[in-house]
Amino acid sequence: MSDNTFGKMFRVTTWGESHGPAIGCVVDGCPPGLTLTPEMIQQRLDERRPGTSKFVTQRREPDAVKILSGVFEDDRSDGPRTTGTPICLMIENVDQRSKDYSDIRDKYRPGHADYTYEAKYGLRDYRGGGRSSARETASRVAAGAVAAQVLTTLYGGAVKIHAGMVQMGPHGIDRERIDWNSVNDNPLWCPDPVAAKQWEGILDKARKDGSSLGAIIEVVAQGVPAGLGAPVYGKVDTDLAAALMSINAVKGVEIGAGMATAALTGEGNADEMRAGHDGPRFLSNNAGGVLGGISTGQDIVARFAVKPTSSILTPRKTVTKSGEETEIVTKGRHDPCVGIRAVPVAVAMTACVLADHALRHRAQCG
Repeated sequence: MSDNTFGKMFRVTTWGESHGPAIGCVVDGCPPGLTLTPEMIQQRLDERRPGTSKFVTQRREPDAVKILSGVFEDDRSDGPRTTGTPICLMIENVDQRSKDYSDIRDKYRPGHADYTYEAKYGLRDYRGGGRSSARETASRVAAGAVAAQVLTTLYGGAVKIHAGMVQMGPHGIDRERIDWNSVNDNPLWCPDPVAAKQWEGILDKARKDGSSLGAIIEVVAQGVPAGLGAPVYGKVDTDLAAALMSINAVKGVEIGAGMATAALTGEGNADEMRAGHDGPRFLSNNAGGVLGGISTGQDIVARFAVKPTSSILTPRKTVTKSGEETEIVTKGRHDPCVGIRAVPVAVAMTACVLADHALRHRAQCG
């Protein structure tokens, strides 16, 4: 299986399967001299970790990370620091229940990658989807913690990345109530505390019914300097869209006003400028902080749609490996709204893209 690596200068390769002994990643291209401890990475992993509320899968994984290479500490240093060599991170799987999937070993689950994996490779790991499982995203979150350290070192903490659920099923937030500081105060990672409270009852009903709901996640990167990204095939929004699209269950990505720009006029869409203290001051941000593939210095804004979890208790029609028509019910432990745990993954992927572009910009422009 190829294509397990993303990034150019800050490169991340993830490895492992849902029900294997461990998962992890190798981060290559991280500059030397950055402070990096397991605790820094663990804090990010705990945000994505399963079993934290009744609204996510009850698989009990501590997601304890181990740094296997790429850092060094001795009695002359003030903590572990990156050496500039590849950083290998490992997370052991401790709560697999492979027997939950024995009934579907010869059935293709609708909405899952079962059929396509078998069509491509001639076999598939039916235990939780193997490599196609959202379990793989824990590796990305670990890599994102390293990327965050790169951004902090380069920009002194000016770059801050926020993400949250702005729509669950057909229910959206009130943008007048957005408070990014409140996303950690509710189990849905919603920046609208009022909507979050309302959604809990809606999602709890879907969970008890054995069904699931989709979501829209918004990610905002503040403090990104102007100049990141490169024409024509190295656009920062191109890479960000690809990174977000690669997250499990994502079916659509937009930057800035996105699809809504089709309904605007030229006058309404163009972000007018006025003179500012540190360059132009924009009067709006329909472009989502990117023009010509290069950051403008405004907030970089992206949204993506996450489909409803395909693993549900409602019987669905399908076929077997031998071509027989049948029905399937997916048992086991699953997220009633997989968009919840996609929030910290979105932060991680955005950090990885920005760290990569920051290093590429420094390499070309100094």
